[in-house]
Amino acid sequence: MLELRGAPALSAFRHARLLTVLRERVPEVEALSAHYVHFIDVHAHDHREELDDAARERLAQLLDYVPSHSSQSNEEVPARAQRFLVVPRLGTQSPWSSKATDIAHNCGLRQVSRIERGIDYRVGFTTMPDEEGVKALAALLHDRMTETVLADASDAAKLFAQHDPAPLGSVDILEGGRDALATANQALGLALAEDEIDYLVDAFNELGRNPSDVELMMFAQANSEHCRHKIFNADW
Repeated sequence: MLELRGAPALSAFRHARLLTVLRERVPEVEALSAHYVHFIDVHAHDHREELDDAARERLAQLLDYVPSHSSQSNEEVPARAQRFLVVPRLGTQSPWSSKATDIAHNCGLRQVSRIERGIDYRVGFTTMPDEEGVKALAALLHDRMTETVLADASDAAKLFAQHDPAPLGSVDILEGGRDALATANQALGLALAEDEIDYLVDAFNELGRNPSDVELMMFAQANSEHCRHKIFNADW
């Protein structure tokens, strides 16, 4: 994995606004720096496929896409500082990554398996806050639904981790009834409503079999508020 530092991530306005928000929550905050950082997963089967100097230069040019900001996002932070490396949620691929990787391939960089982008925040303090204060800052600097905060850049390799598929599971509605599905609803994060749980229990009892975890996940997504089915008050 290669790591390439990028341009400042915040405009002057966004930098000032975020610094104000951080100070309101943790008064010890003194300064803020924010830069893009790029992580490149390179898969080379032999030395001929490794990125040579020309390829590295081409990659660096592609990732130099942000105009310089006349903001304080380049400011030096004090020695008393905390790093918050915000990256896409582990186990996902960001839309930015998909487009950036395609562009790299179209520019002849076939050795690049994937490119991801994060923001390297450095927050300086007059005095170091307590653990609760640090956690509060992390919450303000990322969206926990789509992003992850890493303590160290070496942890970014987890962005490209490949795992074997988990075995297919099932929920024993036939024996456990509604309680089994209600428990799975919490464990799998399905966010099923009460009437949806009732519907599924009745449906699979009528089918005479138990649902797989994949079926339940697909039902949860297809009937999610994101897909708008729920807000139409559809009948099943």
